[in-house]
Amino acid sequence: MIEFDGVGKQYPGGHEALRGLSFRVDPGELVFLTGHSGAGKSTLLRLIPLLERPSRGQIVLNGINLARLARRRIPYLRRRVGMIFQDHRLLYDRTVYANVALPLVIAGTPAADIGRRVRAALDKVGLLHRETAYPVTLSGGEQQRVGIARAVVTRPPILLADEPTGNLDPELSEEIMGLFEAFNRVGVTVLIASHDLGLIQRLGHRYLRLSEGRLVGDTLNDGAGG
Repeated sequence: MIEFDGVGKQYPGGHEALRGLSFRVDPGELVFLTGHSGAGKSTLLRLIPLLERPSRGQIVLNGINLARLARRRIPYLRRRVGMIFQDHRLLYDRTVYANVALPLVIAGTPAADIGRRVRAALDKVGLLHRETAYPVTLSGGEQQRVGIARAVVTRPPILLADEPTGNLDPELSEEIMGLFEAFNRVGVTVLIASHDLGLIQRLGHRYLRLSEGRLVGDTLNDGAGG
């Protein structure tokens, strides 16, 4: 469960990225964030794993008030939140396998478990056959799939994605969104920022619309996606 209550974010210099946001995402929901560039979508996502902190209001994640979370507990919080970025953020001097394994290595996962979990994650995104490849040899869609595998390899209950199809053509965008729907069907809570309102409406999920840092719409979509 993700709950925002009167959340605002103001940066040095006075820019208000978010203003009084209040909403709730229930466990097992798939919800989109949409709005124009600069509406506050990325800032909102970054607050959930405490990559940034709100200036006011409170955020509750699975019953935990993030304002009261001790600093030493933040790494444990982040292991329960998978984050996917538009620019992939892959390490180009490491293989696909090594990129996906990195969160497990950082978490101190036993070596015997790492191989099994990395290959399971790559299999889910259809890239098991590319585990020894380097990111530079992959297409944009394949790089995004590696990013998704890396985000889910720790089996987080919450998955966040920031414009994951922003650099992809429509056909690849549909495929990537299909992966998120597949994770959601097995109980993962998914929150995706996207400016592609047409695609969102076709998929048929709830979406929150931001404008200038404010929540201006919360739509239970009944589009063609069902």
